Amino acid sequence: MGIPSPANAAPVQEPEACPNRVHNADMPAVATPVSGPLSDPLHDASKQLVLPDAVDIREVGLRDGLQLEDLVALDAKVAMMQAIAMTGIRRVEATAFVSPRAVPAMADAEQVAAQLHRWPDVRWSALVASPNGARRAIAAGFTDIEYVVSAADGHSLANAGRTTDEALGLVAEVADLVHGAGGRCEVIIATAWDCPFDGRTPIERTVRVARHAVELGADQLCLGDTIGTTAPRRVVDLITAVRSATGQVDVGVHFHDTRGTGLANVLAALQVGVTQIDASVGGLGGCPFAPGASGNIATEELVYMLAESGVGTGADLDAVLEAARATEAAVGHLLPSSLYRAGGRARPLGRAAAR
Repeated sequence: MGIPSPANAAPVQEPEACPNRVHNADMPAVATPVSGPLSDPLHDASKQLVLPDAVDIREVGLRDGLQLEDLVALDAKVAMMQAIAMTGIRRVEATAFVSPRAVPAMADAEQVAAQLHRWPDVRWSALVASPNGARRAIAAGFTDIEYVVSAADGHSLANAGRTTDEALGLVAEVADLVHGAGGRCEVIIATAWDCPFDGRTPIERTVRVARHAVELGADQLCLGDTIGTTAPRRVVDLITAVRSATGQVDVGVHFHDTRGTGLANVLAALQVGVTQIDASVGGLGGCPFAPGASGNIATEELVYMLAESGVGTGADLDAVLEAARATEAAVGHLLPSSLYRAGGRARPLGRAAAR
C-alpha cells in the first residue's frame, strides 16, 4: 500500500515516455545511461567486447573429467583418446601421477602414457602433486608437466597433505626435474578464488603463490576455480593482479561450472588477454578433495561459444561432440553438458515443419 498524499498536494505527473527509460509496473521509471545515438542502440557495441583471434584450449577430460568417476577400463580411455585426438585440439591432459590410493581412477597412469605414441601430433601433458609424481611422469615419457599448488591451506592439506607454503617450496625441485628432461613446468594454482574449507582466498595470497612459483622456476601458470564459485568481476581482478606480479609469464584459467558461471568467467578472462583455457569434454570433472566441486566447463560449449563469436580454436564442434559420445560410453551415464544434450548447433527444420 502506498503512503497517502496530503489533500493539497499537486497531482503526481507521470514521466514522459522516453527511449532511455525502463518502465516497470508499480515502480518509478529509472533513467539508464545511453552511450550512443538513441536511434542506434548498438552504437559501438562491437567495440565494447574484447575478443582474441584465437584461443588455445587444453582438454582435461581424461584427467579431471575422470578422477571422480568409477574406474574406467583402459580400452575405454583409449577410445576417448582417439576421439579427442580427432577434435583438432592439440593440448590434452592425459592423466595424473598421484597416489593410486587417493585417486584410484588415475592408478593406470603408466598404462595410459604407453598408448600416447599413437597420436604424435597432440601435446600430451600430465598432472603431478609431488616431486615423486614428476619423476614418474618423466619416466613415462611426459615433458609437459603440471604441478598443482593450492592457494588455501585447507585444500592443500586435504589434497596434498602439505600446507600451501610447503607445497610451494617444492616448485623448484619439480621444475628442475622437468627442465632437466627438456620439458616445461606449469604450476596450477588450485582454490585460486575460493576454498571449500577456508572460504574466500584473498587476492594477495594467490598473487604471492603465483609470484613465488615463477621465481622458483614455473614456466607458466594456470588459475583454478576449484569449486566453481567465482564470477566475472573477481576473475578480472585476480588475473590483473597476478599478471602485474608475474610479468610476461603465460596465465591460463581452469573454471568449473558448478554454479553456472563458467562460460561467463571465460568471457571475462578473454577481456584481460587470457587465451589459454581448460575444458572437459561433456562437462565432466571435479576434485576428490574439494567437497561440492562438480564438472568443468564443457569443451563443446566453449568451442560453440567461441566459434559463434568469431574466435578460432582449431577444434571441430562435431568431432568434439563425437568425443563426448565416447566419454559418455566410457563412464556409463549421461553427461552434464547442455550443448551435448541439445545435439549441437541448431538446425533449421524448414518451413514445412512450421505448418
